[in-house]
Formats: sequence, structure tokens, C-alpha cells
Amino acid sequence: MFDVLVYLYENYHHPEVCPDPVELAKSLSEIGFKEAEIREALAWLTDLAARTQGFSSSKSDERAFPANAHRVYAPQEYTALGVEAIGFIESLVNSGVLKPIEREIAIERALATQESPLTLEKLRIVVLMVLWSQGDDPDALLLDALFPDDDGDEPRLPH
Repeated sequence: MFDVLVYLYENYHHPEVCPDPVELAKSLSEIGFKEAEIREALAWLTDLAARTQGFSSSKSDERAFPANAHRVYAPQEYTALGVEAIGFIESLVNSGVLKPIEREIAIERALATQESPLTLEKLRIVVLMVLWSQGDDPDALLLDALFPDDDGDEPRLPH
């Protein structure tokens, strides 16, 4: 599923430019992705779209998710995400990369993968897709935070 998500991010600047799900599934299959992988990714994206429909940084969101509020994680979230992933999420919120409501969406979408514990690499993809679904184009610094380049040979370019 994660390979499909990364492919979509790299090849479609915004979700609105993706073809309809039937056409998209067909083209992904032609590229070589497995049917189960495609179905899982498209279902995950459909759920993401449903959860973010009507989402905006409105005053009501700010009241529901105050920036100075402390997020307490449930034991199930600690088990599924792990301490490293939770620390990563909180660092993104504290640095202003993720809004508190986007944190909640990222946590929900991470839990929806049903992988426990979710690797930090996969969590980074989840966060990237949450931002992508909102039409946010991450800058180079954010991409470096999400995907540190171990070899350092080539600079990372945004879309």
C-alpha cells in the first residue's frame, strides 16, 4: 500500500488531478502494482478524503484543537505507534508543520493501516499524504524532516 501512496504523491501534484478511482486502479495495475495493494491504498485514500472533507483552518478548528493543548495518547495508540513515532508526530506539531487537527488525522490514518508498531518510515508517508490531501506542498525543509537523506548525494526536490 505504501508504495502506491508514494507513487501517487510523486506523480500527482494534488489529489484533484488524480483520475477517477477505476481509471487510477487500471493505470496502477498496468504499472505493476498488485491488485490487493491498489485496493488497500485507494480505500485508505477514500477514508482520508472522507475524514478531511470540509476541513479548514477555521476558528472552530482552533477552538476544538487549541495549539497550547497537550495531547494525551491512549495506551492503544502507544502500542500501535510506538514512542519514536509519537515523538516524531509531536515534534512536527511543536514546530508548526502539522496543525493539531492534522495530527489527529495522521494518528487516525496511521492506526487505520493496522500495522503495529508502524515504522517511522511508514508514519512519514502517512503524514505526507495527510498534507498532500490538504493541498499543502511541503517545502524542502519539511521534506528533509519527513525523509532524511542518508546518502546525501543528491538534493531532494519538492514536486
